[in-house]
Amino acid sequence: MKFNRLSTIVLCLVLVVVIMTGCTQKTQDAKSTSATTDLIPRDVIFGNPSKVSPRLSPDGTMMSYRAPVDGVMNVWVGRIGEDSVWVVTSDTLRGISRYFWAQDNKYIMYLQDVGGNENFRLYAVDINTGKTRDLTPYDNVQVRITDVDKHFPNEILISMNKDNPQLHDVYRLDLTAGKLTLVAKNPGNIIGWLTDANFKVLGCLMTNAEAGYDFMIRDTEKSDWKKLVSWTSDDALASGPVGFTQDGKSVYLIDSRGANAAKLVKMNIASGDIEVIAEDPEYDVSDVIMHPDTREIQAVAFTKDRKELTILDESIRPDFNVIRQIHRGDLFISSRDNADDTWLIGFDADDGPVPYYSYDRATKKVTFLFNHRPELEEYKLSKMEPFSFTARDGLAVHGYLTFPPGSDSTNLPMVLNVHGGPWYRDTWGFNPEAQWMANRGYICMQVNYRGSTGYGKKFLNAGDREWGGKMHDDLIDAVNWAIEKGIADPKKIAIYGGSYGGYAALVGVTFTPDVFCCGIDIVGPANLMTWINSIPPYWKVMSDIMYKRIGNPNTEEDFLKSRSPLFKADQIKVPMLIAQGANDPRVPKAESEQIVEALKANNVEYQYMLFPDEGHGFARPENRLKFYAAAEEFLAKHLGGKFEPAPAETN
Repeated sequence: MKFNRLSTIVLCLVLVVVIMTGCTQKTQDAKSTSATTDLIPRDVIFGNPSKVSPRLSPDGTMMSYRAPVDGVMNVWVGRIGEDSVWVVTSDTLRGISRYFWAQDNKYIMYLQDVGGNENFRLYAVDINTGKTRDLTPYDNVQVRITDVDKHFPNEILISMNKDNPQLHDVYRLDLTAGKLTLVAKNPGNIIGWLTDANFKVLGCLMTNAEAGYDFMIRDTEKSDWKKLVSWTSDDALASGPVGFTQDGKSVYLIDSRGANAAKLVKMNIASGDIEVIAEDPEYDVSDVIMHPDTREIQAVAFTKDRKELTILDESIRPDFNVIRQIHRGDLFISSRDNADDTWLIGFDADDGPVPYYSYDRATKKVTFLFNHRPELEEYKLSKMEPFSFTARDGLAVHGYLTFPPGSDSTNLPMVLNVHGGPWYRDTWGFNPEAQWMANRGYICMQVNYRGSTGYGKKFLNAGDREWGGKMHDDLIDAVNWAIEKGIADPKKIAIYGGSYGGYAALVGVTFTPDVFCCGIDIVGPANLMTWINSIPPYWKVMSDIMYKRIGNPNTEEDFLKSRSPLFKADQIKVPMLIAQGANDPRVPKAESEQIVEALKANNVEYQYMLFPDEGHGFARPENRLKFYAAAEEFLAKHLGGKFEPAPAETN
């Protein structure tokens, strides 16, 4: 079982475009020598994958995966060793993107919202009868999964903002009866919960007055909370709890106190003594693999230019020695059965689809299952090349370049593709947008500008109050680096991004209007004042953190306006493509409409795409394909690359 740091829902404006990304071919050398550099159809890159997200049933007798039914992603199940599979869910609109097995082996559980509003409900579907139950039939309520435990097969812990739209409380859900029992009430500042080995909610993460976090624990679910660890704002975004030990006497933490990079530690609850388990001087711990029964740490990952996995449990070293030989990509474990006899594994690489395998630990036998987009093997994809440069103030900044296949990497048109978050980062591996841009004839440049995660707290905190400031300087410095290297044509550079990346695109064409020849903004804030004041109610608990890292609308109106593209919209002189989901709870459509009105008033060429059935990104494949058709024609017009004509509109 894989444990990441306790989710803190840290206001990451990460674009939720539901596109399955992944990895490479069936084996390292299996890519066909007949692969071509022809135009890759958009549907092959951005349409539904053939199969993806394999999961073992807890008892190891069945395997599930997501695959299309009439163009909509649903969950399929088959018995291992048999040829027959059957579809168990029946979604006809947005598709199933988040699902898991109930520990009783009887139900597939999934979360679904309406039109992208992120008010997720939890559903259970009987894998044999197909009967589906809505377990949380509440309007305007968001469900989050708190925990699932194999030792409690009839229960799931969930959190909901049912009683107060700003606060998520924890409930114990009885799967058979459908009964909900409140087990932890949110006093007003809890943003995440942690359970112990007995499936009790005995830990939580609270925001504090210093725009940081307090990790609280309690002896029983009836006891009062007491503070165990406090992180200041300097440490908070890089730190947090991972899990309790099996005996409940210690807790594992990702902790950046006293160091630049966040390390994995084990803290004794009674004494406060800390044992460092894994650390790196420059990079934060990015993933932790914990044994599902003993709760001992088995492996730790640091995401550098690529993911580097450190094995700590010698009992699994022989397994990793075998499976690391399968493929050149970065390994991940997709699923483990409860007996820990069988693993489902995948590999993330930069130049092909995601291959999945079944691995039998007893026999060390590896069985290929499927590639998530097998059609990609017919085409020549590009390598993703890490690069770094020194920003104007001396800070080292890293990123990735993806060049058109077969190009001489000289004086090429380039798209600066800015990641969302901003407390997030680009990573090495199969990236559909990078391959799409490269295939159309452009360099795709991805920059982990200051404020991106994974590079230590100094780098992360260097982004504080630098929206539209030094964070943007890093992007411009990256562009200038590429021009100076002779890589990029200075007259043919576009800026593109979603969410925070969309904001960055708007900043690019307003604050630095002479750098880019066009811009594409997907669900990006245009006015930081109106955007911060419109955040979803369940983000209110983190408003102090937001104010510290971006700016306070109650006291710093002038500052926030000075960092808002809307108030420099008269500087825009290049064509713009704006795309927005009508139901977006993170960046309301008013943000896009404000900038569109300014473009219209200033007679700037623009195209505005509003999707009435989407939220913060494009979950429905027909909407994705419509957007990317418009985007590649837009880029071809202004950068001169190739494009696949859009299909004719049908009534």
